[in-house]
Amino acid sequence: MPRVSFAPPSLCLTFLPLLHRLLPSLPPTVRDVDVPPLFRERFILAGYRPVGLSWRCYALSLFQIHNETLNVWSHLLAAACVVMRFMGPEGQGFSVDASSLPLVLYVFSAVTYLSCSAAAHLLQSHSEQAHYSLFFLDYVGVAVYQYGCALALCVYSSSTAWTQSMLGQVFLPAAALLAWLSCTACCYAKLRFRRPYPLHRKLCQVLPMAVAYLLDISPVAHRLSTCSWTSNFALPLHFLQVVLFLLSAFFFSCPVPERFSPGSFDIVGHGHQLFHILLSLCTLAQQEALFQDFLWRRPALVREFGERRLLLACASFPCLTLCCAMTAFAMRRKAQGQLMKEQR
Repeated sequence: MPRVSFAPPSLCLTFLPLLHRLLPSLPPTVRDVDVPPLFRERFILAGYRPVGLSWRCYALSLFQIHNETLNVWSHLLAAACVVMRFMGPEGQGFSVDASSLPLVLYVFSAVTYLSCSAAAHLLQSHSEQAHYSLFFLDYVGVAVYQYGCALALCVYSSSTAWTQSMLGQVFLPAAALLAWLSCTACCYAKLRFRRPYPLHRKLCQVLPMAVAYLLDISPVAHRLSTCSWTSNFALPLHFLQVVLFLLSAFFFSCPVPERFSPGSFDIVGHGHQLFHILLSLCTLAQQEALFQDFLWRRPALVREFGERRLLLACASFPCLTLCCAMTAFAMRRKAQGQLMKEQR
């Protein structure tokens, strides 16, 4: 009787060691007491990745279950949805001109903030320096998105009465200034305060962003209060994105539900995950509303705003991005110096 060999083919013998080198087994997650205080979150007791692993391990932890998994995937999936929606039916025959450039910048800003946030939560456990650097990058992404929203809402979602008001005249410069202040305040609060964080650390982060949001949403608030919601399909979507944003702000500010049952929501369901999910849904609702407003207003947009004014407004976008990036880089240098002093 002939023997049956179960030896793998030579190709497998060559491929499996290579696969093992490319995809190493990841160490198990650890408890909060096993990582430095900088990497701990209040009321989250387990699911942390060990500090000091290789960059490749943290990149591959995208496919591992830990307490940052949903934070990363919620924003990665949202970024993919933003891009796919932009390349959808409205994108067929789409040409970039003065009237569509604010929409392009909005989509770019949304993908930027979602990607920067996902990268920060995925890779921040590498080291303290990486933690600071990546979250400073995250704050740059948030500021860029704030101004991208303000620009698109001003151009596509404002009424004529609001545009001609005093607020409408100073809206974009004020929105750019507040976006930069939000980035600066978040970077400063991250660097200045240590765990356990005092209340004024959260206020330092939340108040500038709250003021910026109240300004940025003013074109929509004016339309929602003065126009019939049945006259335009975009208005219910704008209302939905406001509700989703307010809910996300609540979960960003308050560590619930984990406060009431520490350890029960380490992997799924803690407040920052709910913040990420709600903010992603808010972005998708906002994008759809802006698409509807863009299609509605595009024929007369250049005539109403003027091509030169539209292009100047869009030119301020890279200027703001550069200012925020320089601020984050300066804060990174300060963090690096601070960490070097502590290690001596």
